[in-house]
Amino acid sequence: MIDLQRDGDVYVLRFDAGENRFGPEFLDAAADALGTVEKNDGPGALVTVGTGKFYSNGLDLDWLGANPDGFEDYLRRVHGLYARILSLPMPTVAALNGHAFAGGAMLTLAHDFAVMRTGRGYFCLPEVDLGMSFTPGMDALIRSRLPKTVAHEAMLTGRRYTAEEALSAGIVSRTAAEDEVLPAAVELAASLAGKDGRIVAKIRTDMYRTALDALNGPPLGR
Repeated sequence: MIDLQRDGDVYVLRFDAGENRFGPEFLDAAADALGTVEKNDGPGALVTVGTGKFYSNGLDLDWLGANPDGFEDYLRRVHGLYARILSLPMPTVAALNGHAFAGGAMLTLAHDFAVMRTGRGYFCLPEVDLGMSFTPGMDALIRSRLPKTVAHEAMLTGRRYTAEEALSAGIVSRTAAEDEVLPAAVELAASLAGKDGRIVAKIRTDMYRTALDALNGPPLGR
């Protein structure tokens, strides 16, 4: 489901569970992997990547449908994943090998940078078309990481952005062909791995304090 390897100073966390939806087992595995990464001493950076057509399609709606009583606890765990990436004591890069939809798109935004595959795959926040709104934490994360006009369009229209469109909109930092996405992300991460992780985390958490406070607060804002 999740594989953690190290390439020099770069940790590569690969999601390998089909659409990589955030089911409880996926969240458990991600938490365990991030626990290992957080113990890093010395230069380090993190790259996350999916497999095949999907980076991640986000929330596990099937699990939620079967477990409605666990909705708030589940959202708390998803928010916790975003907050953990956003406060990780090292630079982070998302390698978008394929579709990044909904919660998967938000996971992308929790990273410092993103490299997106050309030719196939979209970045999309489709909640408006699914009859869903955004939690306060999700809203704060998106608005803190995207230009205001881009956040407005992405959230209100559910637009599907290609790699080229996402680059132009400021959603991703780079684009690359399918077989170059991960190498490009690792190269970018390696160039940043020598930064002091404690300082990186301090700068980032100060910069995104509003989003982190919302993500760490009540999931539904009550």
